[in-house]
Amino acid sequence: QVQLVESGGGLVQPGGSLRLSCVASGGTLDLYRMGWFRQAPGKGREAVSYISHDGTTQYSDSVRGRFTISRDNAKNTVFLQMDSLKPDDTAVYMCAAGRSWSLAIRWDRLVDYDTWGQGTQVTVSS
Repeated sequence: QVQLVESGGGLVQPGGSLRLSCVASGGTLDLYRMGWFRQAPGKGREAVSYISHDGTTQYSDSVRGRFTISRDNAKNTVFLQMDSLKPDDTAVYMCAAGRSWSLAIRWDRLVDYDTWGQGTQVTVSS
């Protein structure tokens, strides 16, 4: 089973940028749909972005225009470029991978992903 490890989190000021990485081991990501989720303390897990095996993307309304998801299948890595960061973006960010596909699968639903990373902390504060 593929394993995912996130990195790239840290402390940034409002308006700053971070680039998160999600590296897979034990398998390849070329046929997986990949999602980024986030969870702030005391809040539920929120879908942030998604990229399919063929490059189709989705974004939540709160990050659209500021975040960009991409993937490099040769490096078994998915990225989340985060620009114009706001304090409300503060959360643990987790990547997730899903293998199966059907018309009923939703990009922003947790149960539609099979494998999860442990997360990386992003803190946006002045």
